[in-house]
This record gives sequence, C-alpha cells and structure tokens, in this order.
Amino acid sequence: MTVTSPAFVAGLVADAEAAGITGFVAAAVINHDGRTLLVRRNPDDYLGGMWEIPSGTVEPGETILDALYRETAEETGLTVDQVTGYVGHFDYRNSRGGTTRQFNFAVTVEKTEPVVLTEHDAHQWALPGELPEVSDAVRGLLTC
Repeated sequence: MTVTSPAFVAGLVADAEAAGITGFVAAAVINHDGRTLLVRRNPDDYLGGMWEIPSGTVEPGETILDALYRETAEETGLTVDQVTGYVGHFDYRNSRGGTTRQFNFAVTVEKTEPVVLTEHDAHQWALPGELPEVSDAVRGLLTC
C-alpha cells in the first residue's frame, strides 16, 4: 500500500481518532543536497522563535494529503511535486490545550527556490547534525 493511497491515509486518521486525537497537522519534509528546509515561527506566535518543518492544520473536509500540498504552498511558496514517503508522526500540546497529531511526509518539490514565507520570519536549509532550535520531536524525526 502506498503512502498516498486513500486506505493508508484513512488508517492514519483512524489510529489518531482511536487515541482520542482530533487535531491534525500535515507536514512536509523537503530535502535538497542533504539539507532539510526549516522555517522559524514568528516571535509573537505560539512557540515563537522555534524552527519547524513546513506544516499546517488539516481543515474540515480536507484530507491529510490535500492539507500537505496546500500548506506547503501557503507557507513556503513551493509546489509539492511528489510524496515519496511517510516518515512518522508525533503528538504535541497545541495553543488551545488540546493534543494535535502531526503527520510528516517526505516530499519533492518542483523547485527549491525561491522560498516565499507568509507565516514565518526566516527559513534555512539545515544539515541533520546542525539543526537550530527545533523541538525534540522534530530533531528525532530529522536525525533518525
């Protein structure tokens, strides 16, 4: 079963719902020349100043993969070319005090530049061994 199949994605949702999680985020792990694209949260945002992979909320009526494509374009200006793998998930406490599950997918993009930020104040292409201030969950995801 491929990671882009409706059955695979439905299984991810079913597992999260069975764990009592109702908030979903789709995230894109974009690699280029051995580096991963990271974006930094605005200082006045929840977890301000923290670096993360491009990600965003799965909206009502949207699939995880739909959100992956939309959020990548909205946050970086980059267009996802292909979803190449599922690299796992992690759960975190969101700004409203609930639990959100972030589903992380390896993707390729049509072009790696220019990165156009709309919700973050900086970006960088980071080597796994030289990550800036990221969460332990993101560090584990990118260095395993």
